[in-house]
Amino acid sequence: MLRPLGHLLLLGILLMGIATEGFAQDRAGATPHKLRVFFGTNAAPKSQGIYTAVFNLATGEISEPTLAGKVVNPSFLAIHPSGKLLYATCEMETADGKKVGGVSAFSVNAATGELTLLNQQPSEGKGPCHVSVDRTGKVAMVANYGSGSCASYPIGADGKLGAAASTHQHQGKSVDTARQEGPHAHSINVDAANQFAFVCDLGLDQILVYKLNAATAKLTPHQPPFARTPAGGGPRHFAFHPSGQWAFANNEMTSSVTAYAYDAEKGTLNEGPTLSTLPEEVKGNSTAETQVHGTGKFVYVSNRGHDSIAIFEFAPSTGKLTAKGHQSTGGKTPRNFCIDPTGGFILAANQGTGNVVIFKIDQATGALTPTGQKIEIPSPVCVKFMPLP
Repeated sequence: MLRPLGHLLLLGILLMGIATEGFAQDRAGATPHKLRVFFGTNAAPKSQGIYTAVFNLATGEISEPTLAGKVVNPSFLAIHPSGKLLYATCEMETADGKKVGGVSAFSVNAATGELTLLNQQPSEGKGPCHVSVDRTGKVAMVANYGSGSCASYPIGADGKLGAAASTHQHQGKSVDTARQEGPHAHSINVDAANQFAFVCDLGLDQILVYKLNAATAKLTPHQPPFARTPAGGGPRHFAFHPSGQWAFANNEMTSSVTAYAYDAEKGTLNEGPTLSTLPEEVKGNSTAETQVHGTGKFVYVSNRGHDSIAIFEFAPSTGKLTAKGHQSTGGKTPRNFCIDPTGGFILAANQGTGNVVIFKIDQATGALTPTGQKIEIPSPVCVKFMPLP
């Protein structure tokens, strides 16, 4: 018999599967031909905010992007489970030149993708770099790189963000005196059962674990409070395996990826194998994004410097992670990429060259093949899909 948390885990996995299925099917029950895509951007002379385009799943074609909403430095985005709301982190500058962080809520025009600002809250820290929404759609969470902190916010029925329900300032440092002189929270993600939130902190070489209360929107430190990561690696982005039994984090500073076995009832991560994301040493390279294919067979990590996506095969029965090669992203500095919800394509955002390049995923091997489709967007740093009505 499953214990209570076991029931919650099973329910969470089932809900995640239902959500994915609903995302991949239209109201008639058939796989949709098109999806809307949103692109977050970084500060650049030509960037005006968040852009949108329409992606054709049948042909692999993408429309010319349009400006969805003018926003200052919307570097990372999160889509609400309803498909009607979008949240973005923003690093802004006040009239006196001081940099402050914010997290913004937007409603989405289903027909055009146009965004309307609902409200904005302080990010409760400097340099907000990652935002996510819990599986109930009631909580938004942000990681602040500059101050090494995280915060959580209630989401109202109207989509607006309430004042921060909890904030947590990380403490400590790690072995690299130049980059790990203090905490640098880089991402925040929840598990399938919506019970725990995980914050990769590059400055501490830790993945901090928080208990999530969706009813109050509060995060509280778990016991044990964190999982150790490889010393000097600098964990950045984190992704769960579809089974909910494994997770992966890329180590930005050492260009590697680590697999973790996840005990959902205890909320603990146990470190597994760590593999390089490079074929050979590349001076100045750093990793950025981590994503797991919907089948659970493949893990992908982006390399900035080598300008590629590293491909790994994963065997959930054994926990074995195997390097399977690399694919050039067709541009420079691939800070982010996204797998479409059907698992057919990857859209890679090249921040340095201002383009988004589309690749077809081989379902048997995980290999990526350029489709010839690409678009230009100023300094793209985040890619998110949303179902069309």
